[in-house]
Amino acid sequence: MTVTLADVAARAQVSPATVSRVLNGNYPVAASTRERVLRAVDELDYVLNGPASALAAATSDLVGILVNDIADPFFGIMASAIQGEIGGPGGRAGGERLAVVCNTGGSPERELTYLTLLQRQRAAAVVLTGGAMENEPHAAAVAAKLRRLGEAGTRIVLCGRPPAPDTSAIALTFDNRGGGRELTEHLIGLGHRRLGYIAGPEERTTTRHRLEGHRAALAAAGIEEDPRWTVHGRYDRRAGYEATLELLRRDPSLTAVVAANDSVALGACAALRDSGLRIPEDVSVAGFDDLPFSIDAVPSLTTVRLPLAEAGARAGRIAMGREEPPPGGIATVRGELMVRGSSGVPRG
Repeated sequence: MTVTLADVAARAQVSPATVSRVLNGNYPVAASTRERVLRAVDELDYVLNGPASALAAATSDLVGILVNDIADPFFGIMASAIQGEIGGPGGRAGGERLAVVCNTGGSPERELTYLTLLQRQRAAAVVLTGGAMENEPHAAAVAAKLRRLGEAGTRIVLCGRPPAPDTSAIALTFDNRGGGRELTEHLIGLGHRRLGYIAGPEERTTTRHRLEGHRAALAAAGIEEDPRWTVHGRYDRRAGYEATLELLRRDPSLTAVVAANDSVALGACAALRDSGLRIPEDVSVAGFDDLPFSIDAVPSLTTVRLPLAEAGARAGRIAMGREEPPPGGIATVRGELMVRGSSGVPRG
């Protein structure tokens, strides 16, 4: 037999309207009453009709988290921290919300599809993580989706992603340019003048910003960049391995390799070892992000630490309305240079 709202009200000895208020989270209810209602919900195994309730309310209990690749620790750490902040007072069904991680695989089409699906489900909040695509038609399409979501009452937060002008999205942006510049300045300060750079996919904002920081450091030091010194690839270990072999083929005299992220840096280290080169005695290596495995690499990686968990948690709180957005809706999250064993004074 189906349990109804009236059954819950009878068990909790309150009116059906009070049960509705507790489950919808849209009206203040005394803590003792709320506790009685939720206990009755549990005892009767009452299931709230999500779609019908969503139609009655402005938004549902759903929170969407968009990631490029959930298997990549960069995205996994942020997604976990965001999810950890979801729930508590304010949602329906006792305040709990359902987090759905949407893995785009780097596909612009999948990103738009997920935003459409979340709009149809009247998501309470949507958090988009990581860099954006460098493609004007796609950026315009995403902005249009975000505007529609915002107009429907969905809170939108961009975590580690550039701002989206003319939308209601709150942006917590990573200072990739500043981190990229500081990392290369460190290597230049050690005496390196021939630095190979393994960049990420050309169509990503993160790629461009980190590369711009690297080039700014070279220019400030009066080092003319050789076009042979930059290779683009995916943000993974295999790409780092293959790109490093290509860099060595182009210019065997390189004394340092700067990688787009730590996974790429691990691949670079493997390629250097397989080529008979020592780290850092023959070639220094640097990464970016300070992912958990970076300190355990041999030698441990010099990198830029991004506060991924902290930024994700903050994005989650803002998405849930438990923290005020930053002034102007934009905050810059800065990284910290971590100097470790993979960088040293160049040979000779």
